[in-house]
Amino acid sequence: MTMMSIGRRTAAVGATLAASAMLVTACTSDGDPDTTPTSGGSAEAASGTIELRVATFPPGADEAAYEAFATQEAQFEEANPDIDVIGVEYEWTGPTFAVQLAGGSLPDVFTVPFTDSKTLLENGQLMDVTAEVDTLGYSDKFNPIILDGVTDADGNIFGFPRQAYAMGLHYNRDLFDEAGLDPDNPPATWDEVREAAKAIADKTGKAGYSQMAINNTGGWQLTAQTVSRGGRTQVDNGDGTYTSSISNAGTKATLEFLHDVKWEDNAFGAKVDLDWGTINQEFAAGNLGMFTSGSDVYTALVRDFGMDPDQYGLTVMPLEGDDPGTLGGGDIAVVSPTVDETTKAAAVKWIDWYYMQKLMNEDAAKADAQALADSGQAVGTPVLPVLSRELYDESQQWIAEFVNVPQEQMTPFTENIWDQTPVGEPKGKTQEIYALLDPVVQAVLTDESADIDALLTQADQDAQALLDQ
Repeated sequence: MTMMSIGRRTAAVGATLAASAMLVTACTSDGDPDTTPTSGGSAEAASGTIELRVATFPPGADEAAYEAFATQEAQFEEANPDIDVIGVEYEWTGPTFAVQLAGGSLPDVFTVPFTDSKTLLENGQLMDVTAEVDTLGYSDKFNPIILDGVTDADGNIFGFPRQAYAMGLHYNRDLFDEAGLDPDNPPATWDEVREAAKAIADKTGKAGYSQMAINNTGGWQLTAQTVSRGGRTQVDNGDGTYTSSISNAGTKATLEFLHDVKWEDNAFGAKVDLDWGTINQEFAAGNLGMFTSGSDVYTALVRDFGMDPDQYGLTVMPLEGDDPGTLGGGDIAVVSPTVDETTKAAAVKWIDWYYMQKLMNEDAAKADAQALADSGQAVGTPVLPVLSRELYDESQQWIAEFVNVPQEQMTPFTENIWDQTPVGEPKGKTQEIYALLDPVVQAVLTDESADIDALLTQADQDAQALLDQ
């Protein structure tokens, strides 16, 4: 399929998702007259070819990303001539997912975050793929901690973990230089982060440090920094119940840190309403010295937000306190629960080919890396292995000739992340509690006199009420 056709078809389906989420729609790409919708929500051409609608990129991805996808799509269709892959612009959000599921407009294959997978599978909103995972031989190859995120109480599996990340501290090397800081020796403690943020703000006039605060990302990053300071926002009681522990020393220290950077050092910047997309935009534009996010965000910064790779630096989260760790996350490739068995089989073939084989097979890894590199996409962005570390290290050797990211600018992360203890995100009412914590972060950033103790006490009570539902 040509680049022009993939672009047209993706744009058309993306518009359909946005405009008719509450309607039951026939899932054809171009309104071809020779297709009829199946009961599962996909379409099968009269010739017997299965049309498989797969999530590609969020709206706004550049043309090079779609060129890489078109190359990979053509390779897959050559090996599977009975499957016609149709790329669909798609960006996961909880509320949008629920509407699209109800309206029958989900892609057949898409990805969901680890944090939402348990809730979705318990609600019957993901397709059971236990037999397929077993047949493909992945059951004993996945990192068991990661596989747990898509496994129900009976051991049934509802997706393929495809990518994981650890939280990191991202920094702008140019702003470090301008502020008289050494970009090859980034901050290793939270006190050093604060000092560097003030130096950047004083010398450059840019925000030295910022943190996400809206659309659930405020609670997400508050939790991440809490974990790095030895705190936990939730206790898993081991019996399906959870106890809120938001009001702990790590969370309080995090909020005090944000208060001091904002109000005492004047180093936070004016924008206190940033989320994942807007903080990436600010950082890529050179308006921000440091922020915390997943270690895999480099790809989006360069591909979607136009960042100059020479400016980028990455290090591990500073750790302090008793039992500190680094919050992890990632996403899972899943199949819509509404598809029929024929489309499900095609979907699993795509997931295995597009996501999994490059992690385990040298030829697949090289083909994937070459397709990305040839179209100017990032190869070599730091992630965590969803399989064993040995398989991950081997796969990195396979693709070494295609790596095009500035890995030497990421060595403070890659050389130290294995010494940090990975910590999973809270399991109980994850996104709801992240949303509940957004206003706590916003209060500290907008009110110099905010009562942090009172905010934490109230948040604990509100979170427990959610957990007790």
